[in-house]
Amino acid sequence: MRQILFAGAIGLFLTLIGTPLLIKLLARKGYGQFIRDDGPRGHAGKKGTPTMGGISFILATLIAYALAKVITGEDPTYSGVLVLFLMAGMGLVGFLDDYIKIVKQRSLGLRAKAKMAGQLIVGIAFAVLALQFSDARGLTPASEKLSFITDFGWAIGPVLFVVWALFMILAMSNGVNLTDGLDGLATGASVMVFGAYTFIGLWQFQESCANAMTLTNPNACFEVRDPLDLAVVASALMGSCFGFLWWNTSPAKIFMGDTGSLALGGALAGLAICSRTELLLALLGGLFVLITMSVVIQVGSFKMTGKRVFRMAPLQHHFELKGWSEVLVVVRFWIIQGMCVIVGLGLFYAGWASEK
Repeated sequence: MRQILFAGAIGLFLTLIGTPLLIKLLARKGYGQFIRDDGPRGHAGKKGTPTMGGISFILATLIAYALAKVITGEDPTYSGVLVLFLMAGMGLVGFLDDYIKIVKQRSLGLRAKAKMAGQLIVGIAFAVLALQFSDARGLTPASEKLSFITDFGWAIGPVLFVVWALFMILAMSNGVNLTDGLDGLATGASVMVFGAYTFIGLWQFQESCANAMTLTNPNACFEVRDPLDLAVVASALMGSCFGFLWWNTSPAKIFMGDTGSLALGGALAGLAICSRTELLLALLGGLFVLITMSVVIQVGSFKMTGKRVFRMAPLQHHFELKGWSEVLVVVRFWIIQGMCVIVGLGLFYAGWASEK
């Protein structure tokens, strides 16, 4: 249990003190954000704000996890390391995209095929490895079955599992990327979801089927390989994002860039897959789903009818163009995300309680 507290506290401390150092470094090198001309007018003043801030919480999370293990003397687990690998790998793809945009002055960053190839390589590697490394009970970090609160239905097989995992990884990465359009919006929403996964991992550990002999109702246990370590990873991410939010909230001193958004999306998908809560992630990360759907609806409507449903997509910019201030949009969207997390955790608990 101490691992969770240490990981969160260290991650928070590292980003609180490390992010301003990164801001100075990026500003000195002139690595500033490019702002679209067709966006809300209030965003013009953000031009030149240092980006690639995801470097801060990626490194802080990795260090926090490692130090928590050293301090407590506990060993890393395959599940925790795989989620961190997915986060760091997706972050590397995002970093290359940001670097080419800003340093090489190519406005579109990585070419679409190259960016997709990078995401596919990382995603496939994670999915394949997640079906390896079975423990004494025969559990691997991921399962070939679909899951909501726990696994259900028939096993879909390794090939379909890889396809399903890739869909989740790409969907969440792009969802966080689309949400990262206003100061602190994606960071604050991510903090809430990582907090939820810290609770889920701890609860699954306490009610693990590995402890079936001591549980009051063994039928309500969770078959998850390394639930406590997943909680440690989620706590490290939550603390690191919390510290980053201090500098990323309006007016932002730094943006996370694709480096951060792809990393966070990958981490969320990895946690859902390894904790057997894949479909529940759609509710826990409801804001990311809502904003992604607004883009799908906008593009689909324009292609089919030539008309736009929203003044601008993603959805947060629609409300800005309607006259809402940036802070108002962020706070109200945070409230929506908070409600999604509350409902998601309620369903998680209800699903467990119904088995008792």
